[in-house]
Amino acid sequence: MRTTTVRRRLLATTALLPVLALAACGSDPKIAGAAGASGPAATATEDVVSGLGRSEAAAALLPEEVRKSGVLKFGSAFGTPPGAFYVDQATKKAAGVDIDFSEAVAKLLGLTVQREEAAFETILPALGSGKYDVGTGNFGVTTARLKTVDFVTYIDDGQGFAVKQDNTAFQPVTDLAQLCGLTIGTGAGTTFESTLDSKKGVCADAGKKPYEVKAFSDGGALLTSLQQGRVDVEMSTINGLRHQAAQPAAGVRFLNEFHRLDVGFAFRKGSPLTPAFQAAVNQLIKDGTYERILRKWGLTGSAIKESQISPPEHP
Repeated sequence: MRTTTVRRRLLATTALLPVLALAACGSDPKIAGAAGASGPAATATEDVVSGLGRSEAAAALLPEEVRKSGVLKFGSAFGTPPGAFYVDQATKKAAGVDIDFSEAVAKLLGLTVQREEAAFETILPALGSGKYDVGTGNFGVTTARLKTVDFVTYIDDGQGFAVKQDNTAFQPVTDLAQLCGLTIGTGAGTTFESTLDSKKGVCADAGKKPYEVKAFSDGGALLTSLQQGRVDVEMSTINGLRHQAAQPAAGVRFLNEFHRLDVGFAFRKGSPLTPAFQAAVNQLIKDGTYERILRKWGLTGSAIKESQISPPEHP
């Protein structure tokens, strides 16, 4: 669902993203709080995971072969804060709410995360082939995805819109017909792209010029295109767009939420790992670690009360 894997940077994007990453990593705690409009946050460099111990109750739900191997293969999409990003490209030091939740669950299950960076749009298909045990990338739970993928939910996010900061006339998007005649930038293989593609007929129905969708496999390139006016509007994750808007250097104005979605760890359909993951997330909620992780990234407004396995899509 979120903006997608960082693979190649335009020169301007390379200059900008380290500024955003450093800001998200604690140079100003107020920035993390602004990301999800959730109030003050803990310093984003705080380690809230390493002290966790194994939960025997959750670990007992794992398949025996996984307990013996001690390893979980993660396919993860990286982009910009607060989801999953690189604090330092040279060392590939990873951070973000997805990273913290992955590591926290693995700690409770007594497992080691073996993480491979992958393009967002390639991760879900690779689960079925067994390349990865788990997929992370701010994957939203949708009716279409539930046909082939199972989820264990850990946060509530969704679809939102943003424009350039100086575009003060543009109003919140409540109907996609407002986008007719414009160029919309979004992530490749995301719920945003599928939503926009499936609703293109609204412009013809309204007797208006259709909107154009430009899909990017690089979140930084998408941001640069918005900044440089090559796209008029960005459609992406609510939390990601709010975070961008909180960074003065980004020059982005968050418009509004459009559609809320549960976000979850992704698994092949019928995976035996889901009960253990659900138990681990619920343990994090119970012991307070869950709230500390969300507060660290300024996302307490995206908290869920209980983890679920493959719930129906939000109406």
